[in-house]
Amino acid sequence: MAKIWLIARRELSAYFTTWMGYIILFAALLIEGLLFNAFAIGDAPKFSSDVLKDFFYYSSGIGMVAAVLLSIRLLAEEKQSGTIVLFYTSPISERQLVLGKFLSAWLMYAILQILSIYLPSLIFLEGKVSLGHLFSGYLGLLLLGAGVISISLFASVIAPNQLMAGVLAAAITVIFLLLWLVSYKVDTPFREVFMYMSIHNERFRPFSVGVLHIKDCVYYLSLSWFFIEASIKSLETRRLQG
Repeated sequence: MAKIWLIARRELSAYFTTWMGYIILFAALLIEGLLFNAFAIGDAPKFSSDVLKDFFYYSSGIGMVAAVLLSIRLLAEEKQSGTIVLFYTSPISERQLVLGKFLSAWLMYAILQILSIYLPSLIFLEGKVSLGHLFSGYLGLLLLGAGVISISLFASVIAPNQLMAGVLAAAITVIFLLLWLVSYKVDTPFREVFMYMSIHNERFRPFSVGVLHIKDCVYYLSLSWFFIEASIKSLETRRLQG
């Protein structure tokens, strides 16, 4: 665990020693603020719960983009710079490296979500919202982010550079996003399979309205676990191949 945390701290500090981390945070918060004022609040009167629901809906989309951008450099950058060779000759295991990299990106993503709390807090000025609704929405954002980060980390492991990692991560994420549309075009049992695999829409909607389903939490955790394990196996194969 000490090695995992050491890698996570090193990677987390790297976000703040360059402009990349600041740019991603600033851009995400700026766009969230604009969308919050333009669509979540809007011109027409709304219930506070509806404003909060719209906020989480738009934040989930921005969060997925931010998660991809935060993750694609994790291993692809090591390969581009040649520092991946140091890992192959170090006592760090593939599992420790992958978990440390994943943890750093997820913590940076969590920082983004923490900074965005000021937006739903504005609702308290003229309305009331349930703390349970806030908790459910942010839990959904963190779980969704973990899933997209694990997908992007896997892309970073198998891609030769950051550009290809970004394209591959975006493609896989979009496929998972579109599965709910595909589910309406096919018959059972594929309909149920595709609806279950969909990463957003009906999967995230309960979180956005303040409803917490264990099955949705299990899905996001399982998705993250699957792609983390796939990343570990891919690294193990590459290490054996030299």
